[in-house]
Amino acid sequence: MRTIDLDSLEIFRAVVREGGVVRAAAQLHRVQSNITTRVKQLEQRLGVSLFRRHGRNLVLTPSGQSLLVHAEKLLRLADEAEDAMRATPARGILRLGSMESTAGSRLPALLASFHRKWPDIHVELQTGTTEAMTRKVAAYELDAAFVGEPFSGASLLSRPMFQEELVLITAKQHAPVNDAADVESATVLAFSQGCSYRKRLIEWFAQSALNPGRILELASYQAMIACAAVGTGFAIVPVSLLNTMGVSKNVKRHKLPDAIGRNRTLLIWSNEPSSTLRLFLDEMPLAV
Repeated sequence: MRTIDLDSLEIFRAVVREGGVVRAAAQLHRVQSNITTRVKQLEQRLGVSLFRRHGRNLVLTPSGQSLLVHAEKLLRLADEAEDAMRATPARGILRLGSMESTAGSRLPALLASFHRKWPDIHVELQTGTTEAMTRKVAAYELDAAFVGEPFSGASLLSRPMFQEELVLITAKQHAPVNDAADVESATVLAFSQGCSYRKRLIEWFAQSALNPGRILELASYQAMIACAAVGTGFAIVPVSLLNTMGVSKNVKRHKLPDAIGRNRTLLIWSNEPSSTLRLFLDEMPLAV
């Protein structure tokens, strides 16, 4: 006999997404005691603990993490079923993820075109590293994401979207960079672990049996370019993004070997795409 109802799953997901009972209650317009009771009832029906306390915060248990993946699937299918019955397939939410470089250089025109054709589809966009976006797609927290090679997601479906040229940037007065040894002692300016372009940079050093020096992790390309311009270090950046940013005139570009400097951006998703994602895929340009 079925023991889980969609309403309980929606409450459970809200607690996870909002980070606690108080915000989940506000988001769902319910009293806090009702949220707490429904979560406890769900745990009793399943015979597992879904959350554990870590200080003042609620943290998902392994069972809770597993249920969240299934909850995302079931609630998405329920939304699609309602849309189908209402004969409004062009409504709903499309949850996209993207590397920051792609969001800044490639997506504005694509999303504007998509919105003009499907104005009733609300697009939610998150940015982050390839690794972070891949995890979110695999966990059904995102419908799809634009990621760079290399990425680890053998179980995910993918479509090549863009061919990027990556260059190394330094201060203007920097000597020409012909190989990794020319910047071995300099500081690497990069996103956190999980960035596909950072992995490419590490590969470049490894080809010369070298390791990069200090790595300064930054949260935006604007910060990387600004730091490179004043000589703090060097970074690897897509040309398509540099061409959209006025501050890029303050740095010097150095060509990288094709094996490192030519990199594809892929659109990835899990299993059967949602109805909104299918429409989005139809609007995407032909693969490169």
